[in-house]
Amino acid sequence: MTDQITTTDETTGTFTFAHWDEKPVAGADGGARIAHAAVANDYAGAIEAAGTSCEYSIAYTSETVGAFVGHEFIDGTLDGRKGSFVIEQRGSFGADGVIECSFAVLPGSATGELAGLTGTGSFTARGGQHTTPYSLTYTLEG
Repeated sequence: MTDQITTTDETTGTFTFAHWDEKPVAGADGGARIAHAAVANDYAGAIEAAGTSCEYSIAYTSETVGAFVGHEFIDGTLDGRKGSFVIEQRGSFGADGVIECSFAVLPGSATGELAGLTGTGSFTARGGQHTTPYSLTYTLEG
């Protein structure tokens, strides 16, 4: 019988919005409304992945303030291990242009050398900032 080895790491990196396509769903401009955004990101650092696929549901309470939830499919490497996984994101944004987001690896979504991956992370983005740093604490059994 082979013993399972559990690895826990705290990692960092950056991502860049490669594409953002937002469409209104309901509500009025300038007031409460909801929108949908299809986004692609490029990751560097602990996560290496290009052109990820991310879908956001966005609720605006004013022109520049609101909250969002989303799922992002990442196919690439994490600290050199190849595979894919989905992260579930939840965050908010304010009139100051700051976006706060926390995320978690969706349990059971990881494949390849990343099978069994769990973890949580966060990022803070600022308006006009092209590249955003993220942190991720993850556990991988194998």
